[in-house]
Amino acid sequence: MRGKIAGLLAVACVFTACSGDDDEATTDSPATTSSAEATEPGDTTVPSDEPSTTVAPPTTEAGGSTDTTSDTTTATTTAPPTTEPSGPSPSPADADLVAAIQADLDGAPAGCDPLDPRQCVFPYPSNATTVGDDTSATGVRVAFPTDGLPANSEGVHIDPAEWNRNDGFSPNSSILTHVPGLDAEASSLPRWDDLEGSLSDEATVVIVDDAGERVALWAEPDVDVTGPDDEVLVIHPAVSLEEGRTYHVALRGLVAGTGATIDPSATFTSYRDALTTEIDEIERRRPDMEAMFDDLAAAGIARDDLQLAWTFTVASTENITGRMLHIRDETLAELGDAAPTFTVTDVIEPPELDRDGLARQIVGTYTVPNWLTGDGGPGNRFETGDDGLPVRNGNVEAPFVCNVSDTTMNGTEPAHIVQYGHGLLGSNFEINAGNVRAMSNEHDVVHCATKWAGMSEDDIGNAASVLTEVSAFPTMADRLQQGVLNQIVLGRLMLADDGLVADPAFARPDGSPLIDHTTLYYDGNSQGGIMGLMLAGVSPDFERAVLGVPGMNYSMLLPRSVDFDTYEAIMTPAYPSTLDRMLTISLMQMLWDRAEGAGYVRHVVSDPLPGTNAKDVLMHVAYGDHQVTELSALVQARTMGVPIHRPIAADGRYPGDPAWGLDDATEGVSTSAIVIWDSGMAPIPFEATAPREGDDSHEDPRADPDARVQKAAFLFDGEYVDVCNGAPCTADHVD
Repeated sequence: MRGKIAGLLAVACVFTACSGDDDEATTDSPATTSSAEATEPGDTTVPSDEPSTTVAPPTTEAGGSTDTTSDTTTATTTAPPTTEPSGPSPSPADADLVAAIQADLDGAPAGCDPLDPRQCVFPYPSNATTVGDDTSATGVRVAFPTDGLPANSEGVHIDPAEWNRNDGFSPNSSILTHVPGLDAEASSLPRWDDLEGSLSDEATVVIVDDAGERVALWAEPDVDVTGPDDEVLVIHPAVSLEEGRTYHVALRGLVAGTGATIDPSATFTSYRDALTTEIDEIERRRPDMEAMFDDLAAAGIARDDLQLAWTFTVASTENITGRMLHIRDETLAELGDAAPTFTVTDVIEPPELDRDGLARQIVGTYTVPNWLTGDGGPGNRFETGDDGLPVRNGNVEAPFVCNVSDTTMNGTEPAHIVQYGHGLLGSNFEINAGNVRAMSNEHDVVHCATKWAGMSEDDIGNAASVLTEVSAFPTMADRLQQGVLNQIVLGRLMLADDGLVADPAFARPDGSPLIDHTTLYYDGNSQGGIMGLMLAGVSPDFERAVLGVPGMNYSMLLPRSVDFDTYEAIMTPAYPSTLDRMLTISLMQMLWDRAEGAGYVRHVVSDPLPGTNAKDVLMHVAYGDHQVTELSALVQARTMGVPIHRPIAADGRYPGDPAWGLDDATEGVSTSAIVIWDSGMAPIPFEATAPREGDDSHEDPRADPDARVQKAAFLFDGEYVDVCNGAPCTADHVD
């Protein structure tokens, strides 16, 4: 098998795809706690790295500390709260039930959750795999058993040490459980085109927060499973969950393909029916399960109807963002108002610069503090101190490139400066793409870019290797945070009086400046939209960002992206079970939250993080995108409360209303907006699989001149302009 993986790694290392539209373009894919169900796992690794700061207890109002999860995405129930346990009187379980429970416990490592015996940490995520921790902001700490996470084909289990630093679970990861023989249609699973239906009294899949409010969601079975034992029910909240909050998940009314109602597990039967067992592991958890049943009853979810229910706590804001804010704050404090040290290494002009519309390209490097081990390159990660925060390790040199258009060179005024974010595993030279050059010339822009360290062309080999042994995933998550820091420092280089503007390369022959270094803007596409959301959440240096074909939450993005095909071919020999792969990708999200937009989405347009300003964002989404599903962009917009251009598409293009819960974007009123651009491509499938029918629309919005007019008005004038004149927004397809 090692030989096969080595061959696939070689394929991945030459794999490139198309996130631009030509030239160097590459392809792109994409809290207070209630009674925690804490057990005492056997062999666990529970390091503590919590920053010394704490957060105030989260509000229990809808939307938490921001106003982004309004009544459109949650529903407050009217059932009166119960003050005493409302379940049946306890009675002893019969011998057969006790034996079945004991068999499930004996068949798994110590510390596993017997509610769903198919996999140690199923249902996922669950407070059954946490322990109490008074030092954490949430009061709990993740405690995955050492041998409880999936093992690769070499028998190596994912090392839970880094995951066990978290004080809760991802606000974004897919919620998973094994439901044997599930018939999705007969079970009336909530669909992504009918989110309102997920809040109905009859909904078969329910999420309730610790204030008794329902959360809109959709649910679907995994596709192309390797066998009936690998069937997974995948639940997606329609809004990013609130940091530090506790949630209950409940399943009811699920039926098998035979038409029979699916039986609950032996352990859940014991809890639901109040059947006592004299098994210590089961009885220790019973009070917490009773509290959960009471919370569900208060929300109108009858105990007798349940086939499975469990509780989990979402990680705190500081646990997710603390490392990134630490390296940012230390770096900016050192810089002060000065630019980082930089060197212009090359100034290229025609005829050597063979790019229509460009008059000059300036290439160079700049110095950034290195917070990774070794030389800071791929495969390195943070070393943390006693406070759990990264420790500095010298400096690294980051590359930059800036393009000066013919319009700017031939003009007399300084151009707008825009920081550009490139696509998946690409490079900073994506600014050579035709759509970026067109934007530069049409709207007098100088674009500058650096690489997204962690997911640039330099990281292809490490990304592929991680998929064969996921214990190494922290190397990607940590280096992505260094990459965001590199972007922040590039922004300072673009703004500082002694930065780029002071170099002769950024002056016309007559000595006049080519750039207006007083105001910085951001524009990124695909991965540049995904990571641009995080940059917007932590950069203090710009106010407006365009997020082109954006998304968030890689645990949702990857199964729905054609870009994952090559990498799944590497992952599959290492983790042959589809159940293990789905769980592994969801586990990755717990660390990915630290290093992509999903972990920062609640702090972009409102409730900004310390030392950061709130931003306005313009999201350009491609209908039928093969690489970055529009579903994730809609979750992103719903979480931020960003209004949408309506009509979102022509009649009949969507079967229902996937934009449910979003207000209308209004010209002259809205400051942020999401716009779906339809170039006539096939719709995305309902299932959690990549779209493959017909051509891909991924590059079409950025190539449309009207879309660029809208981008320019938003970035440079601070206005949302309806360039579609009240009609659905359409774009020409890029061949």
